Amino acid sequence: MTPPEIRSSGSHTSEPLLSVAAVARRLGVAPATLRTWDRRYGLGPSDHTIGRHRKYGPRDVARLELMQRALLRGASSAEAARFALDSKSSMTHGEVPVAPSGGGRGLKMPGASRLARGLGRAAVAMDSIAVQGMLADSLASDGVIATWDEVVRPVLTAVAARWQLSGAGVEVEHLLNECVLAAFVRATPLVTLGRNHRPVLLACMPEERHNLPLYPLAAELACRGVVVRQLGAALPMDALAAAVRRTAPSAVVLWAQLPRYADPGVISALPRTRQQVRLFVGGPGWRRGVVTTPAERVEDLAAAVDAVEAAVT
Repeated sequence: MTPPEIRSSGSHTSEPLLSVAAVARRLGVAPATLRTWDRRYGLGPSDHTIGRHRKYGPRDVARLELMQRALLRGASSAEAARFALDSKSSMTHGEVPVAPSGGGRGLKMPGASRLARGLGRAAVAMDSIAVQGMLADSLASDGVIATWDEVVRPVLTAVAARWQLSGAGVEVEHLLNECVLAAFVRATPLVTLGRNHRPVLLACMPEERHNLPLYPLAAELACRGVVVRQLGAALPMDALAAAVRRTAPSAVVLWAQLPRYADPGVISALPRTRQQVRLFVGGPGWRRGVVTTPAERVEDLAAAVDAVEAAVT
């Protein structure tokens, strides 16, 4: 790999000058894309000519990064270029322009928030850094429930719909799931002195492997001072029973994404403990199934958090 060339100035500072290929690798775009941005919008090297090749300086790269940021947030190419070329925006990293409607590239997301559309674009672009940055910003500003309901779920739904129609996008779903899981784990505080004297167990039904929704539930409960124990995906029935006996939980939440895993027999097979255990079931799999006593069905994240919190504190 050819190292970047260095430009020296009279102030005894040096700045690396990068080739088109080097900048393309840095931004994760094709060199042809950079040439198009240069030709159409003037977002190319500014007065950096060494030999026969033009080189990008730090300010040029910063403008390109601003344009890419705006594109990921849903702006059109022209809007993103105007934003990047605005010297004030370049210095302050101000409000990014966004498209008034539409969806992530390749994703149909009518009515989605602009942050959700931006997240969809970043996911389709396989830009995990942008995905994680947007999730972190949303969690910090809007909290767990709003981030899950208004940002994450619309993108997950659109990615799933795209796969059902075309069979494409499995890699996008996997990248998005990993980023979402990591973001909600980071947003989960460690609760050492909980408001509940006995823990809350969160688990998927036996053979159910879709456990992502349990992470925002754990994060929001922990933010409210409730101690939880995550048992993960596809927990065997004997392991679930052993966990109930060993921890004497105050509540158990069982998640079923698919109807075939929403087995009422699991509810009746749970061991009895000396102290009362509140039992909740959630997920699309339970919506048409039979929920036997004493289990209670929760319809969404906010309802689950409120119900569990009220039951154990």
